[in-house]
Amino acid sequence: MKLIAAAVLALALSPSMLHAQFLGDGPRDHFRDTSVLKPPAGAKVAVIVFEDLGCPGCAYAHPIELETSDKTRVPILRYDFPIAGHVWTFQGAVCARYLQDKVNPKLAEQYRSDVFAAQRNIASRDDLQRFNESWFPKHGQKMPFVIDPDGALAKRVSADYDLGRRLNITQTPTIVVVSDNKYQVVCGTPEATDPTQLLPVVEAAVAETKPVKPVAHRQ
Repeated sequence: MKLIAAAVLALALSPSMLHAQFLGDGPRDHFRDTSVLKPPAGAKVAVIVFEDLGCPGCAYAHPIELETSDKTRVPILRYDFPIAGHVWTFQGAVCARYLQDKVNPKLAEQYRSDVFAAQRNIASRDDLQRFNESWFPKHGQKMPFVIDPDGALAKRVSADYDLGRRLNITQTPTIVVVSDNKYQVVCGTPEATDPTQLLPVVEAAVAETKPVKPVAHRQ
């Protein structure tokens, strides 16, 4: 019996089980200004993602994020964090922002999904241009001759990046589950690298934020 109890305790304290809880602290991080780590108005829980369209880890995590949001109805707040060494990803983020702000947010999400799927074939701005020239008409859209004529969309992408720097993002993807008063890093630290833990952590966060029903006492 002691052996069985010890085995159960070891399983309960294993990293995978710990990650499947919404601990509110989780793996140690080096965040600074954590004011961004809040759900949007009307939501009790959210998933915050800092991503780079040329990052293979982001491509792997992307469908997991979408599946989690679909299953739990928890919103995803995306921030672009284009890495300087990826010469095309800033422009890709500008294009995604164009679709999000001026066309349709769902279409912008589809664009990000398709860019991640085609990531290995995009190595330059010219490659991205060819991808866009094919992608837009396939989705019933006319590609603008100049997507960002006044630079407003580029400023928004830069603002995302600056926000990430202020938070002290050091790698992509950085994925954080947030509630009103807690946050937990799922990816973005040396200890937190497994996006497959996202769904159980979000489910635990949602369960934690549900009001506790009072126990009815018999008279």
